[in-house]
Amino acid sequence: MNKRYTRFSTLAIVLLSSICNIPLRAVDTTSTEPAPPIAKKIPKVTEINGRKLVDNYFWLREKKNPEVRAYLEAENAYTDVVMKPTEPLQKKLYDEMLSRIKETDVDVPYRDGAYLYYSRTEAGKQYQIRCRKKGSLDAPEEVLLDINEMAKGQRFMSLAAYEVSDDGNLLAYTTDNTGFRQYTLAIKDLRTGKVLADHAEKVGSVVWTNDNKTLFYTVEDSAKRQYRLYRHTLGNSGDDPLVYEEKDERFNVYAGRTRSKAYILLISGSHTTSEVRYIPADQPTAEWKVVEPRKQDVEYYPDHNGDFFYIRVNDTGRNFRLVKAPVSDPRSHNWKEVIPQRADVMLEDTDFFRNYYVLYERENGLPQIQVTDLKSGQTKRIEFPEPAYAAYQHINREYDTSKLRYTYQSFITPQSVFEYDMASGSSTLLKQKEVPGGYDRNRYRVERIQAAASDGVKIPISVVHLKGAKLDGSEPLYLYGYGSYGFPMDIFFNSNEFSMVDRGVVVAFAHIRGGGEMGKAWHDAGRMMNKKTTFTDFISCAEYLVANGYGSKDKLVIEGRSAGGLLMGAVLNMRPDLFHAAIVGVPFVDVVNTMLDESLPLTVPEFEEWGNPKEKPAFDYMISYSPYDNIEDKPYPNILVRTSFNDSQVMYWEPAKYVAKMRATRTDHKLLILKTNLDPAGHGGASGRYDRLKEAAFDYAFILTQMGIDK
Repeated sequence: MNKRYTRFSTLAIVLLSSICNIPLRAVDTTSTEPAPPIAKKIPKVTEINGRKLVDNYFWLREKKNPEVRAYLEAENAYTDVVMKPTEPLQKKLYDEMLSRIKETDVDVPYRDGAYLYYSRTEAGKQYQIRCRKKGSLDAPEEVLLDINEMAKGQRFMSLAAYEVSDDGNLLAYTTDNTGFRQYTLAIKDLRTGKVLADHAEKVGSVVWTNDNKTLFYTVEDSAKRQYRLYRHTLGNSGDDPLVYEEKDERFNVYAGRTRSKAYILLISGSHTTSEVRYIPADQPTAEWKVVEPRKQDVEYYPDHNGDFFYIRVNDTGRNFRLVKAPVSDPRSHNWKEVIPQRADVMLEDTDFFRNYYVLYERENGLPQIQVTDLKSGQTKRIEFPEPAYAAYQHINREYDTSKLRYTYQSFITPQSVFEYDMASGSSTLLKQKEVPGGYDRNRYRVERIQAAASDGVKIPISVVHLKGAKLDGSEPLYLYGYGSYGFPMDIFFNSNEFSMVDRGVVVAFAHIRGGGEMGKAWHDAGRMMNKKTTFTDFISCAEYLVANGYGSKDKLVIEGRSAGGLLMGAVLNMRPDLFHAAIVGVPFVDVVNTMLDESLPLTVPEFEEWGNPKEKPAFDYMISYSPYDNIEDKPYPNILVRTSFNDSQVMYWEPAKYVAKMRATRTDHKLLILKTNLDPAGHGGASGRYDRLKEAAFDYAFILTQMGIDK
């Protein structure tokens, strides 16, 4: 132990004792580690539905209060001391992870109009460089945005919208330099390289019209809800005309253009309902028409081809069907069914080209891609070879083409971009991400197994481990879960994970209800008044893995982030005996207090995911599982909690309050540490790729040492 570092941390805690109510006698000067910070209590009482809720740590919401930052710094200092012995392992893990990345690399170029666009990276640089070449790859390179240059002097830089006008002369893009996901719109003249005076704040979606001088953009309100659509004409220095304002606080708006470039679409969507307006893309001042008026619990999403809108809609069943209607009158009385709703197949998305359409479906918990020839009606499905994988559309900007780009990857197959010939039905690999450092996929085995939930439903689990592993119940086991918003957790390639698997760890992902792996019914079974099913499913998966020899309960480390952090908080309250340790990342753990505050981002739109606690039945159910409200005086596993001070999705105070209450309540002396990124960082942590690797190495060092692995 570095004694100078220890003394510094102890001194910091002593200086902060008045803020955090840390009794000086708790700091044992003979110990190699200081006592953890103990946050002061300032009770705040909320009366709701006949209950009095006492929140002793509400004061931690005061972001500008220097005492709040001081408390978070004290927690960081304590965490640094606790994790100090793992620094050699962190360095080793970082070097391993970096060795598996080709630092200087180029993505597959895609054609858009007269240009081929691509991004590339250079060794030692944190961010991508966005480029293009005219006509062919033999042409000179034109750098459109070097994000490394844009990030100079910044601790965070994120690029969101990136849209080039049809004539190739103008680039509209948005950036965030705080991590709060609040983006500023800029426009660059690609002929001169100059960034124009045109700009807007708090921007979401951006779309050019066909005249190469007009664009539409959406902006957010005080609760970060995208709610207004504006029209901007290049060079206009005055106020842009407001085109549409969404009054219903459950709904966000998004603007886009069809691949055919014939129509601009404005989608108003809640978690359960949508409504779409449209204008011809060559008539930016035209009157917007509604495809079909919104109807509660009906979602629909149109695309365009020829004389028809093709519409993915869930009016006859939760898993969506495909209909078409004439563009002259696309209302529902003109809908003609193309693909019926199927109880066992979820229609997730569609892509339309001049002569083909593509369905992105989900069957038996796995993604599928199906291509249909519009002239012949012939349908082909792309076959995928592994038991667990991810497959999804790549960048396809061309409308009149017979080529479809898609991406495939798995636990052991690096990200691979294919070009599929929709006429012949053959796939060609364009590029597979190179994994340096001697990676050999043949060393590993991937399995797709099923655990029986408490109600008998089979829950899929994706597993990867070394070939030849004994699976006798002695192995260390890592289990990840999410299970919210109908979001399917497909299996992506993550080269970092081999720092666990190569050390004998069995890595598993639980595809629990509340997610979307098995369609909309899978989501419905784990949301609103069924939310606890998400938690009991995860517990069943952990129990199954242990009972069937995939790992030892004494070496079982679990992880979840964001809504998956809610999952972690809930299962740690329900079954603390089942897990040895947990990473609780950017966690939504203060469910009731957050959902009572309609000024916060996401609250009102998410009444349709969690419920509205102002309604007593919803309140009674939510408070029965809310992690913060159910911390008890009992032993808990070892826990690392992660957050960012500028997180816009789950505010930093939720994990901070959770740790403060947990520390004041739990009866054991196991590890509980809070790591707050106080530099500009967001919901996903740091923005630079090397910084993200350092964060991953820290987390993996926690995981491995909790499993008894220190090398």
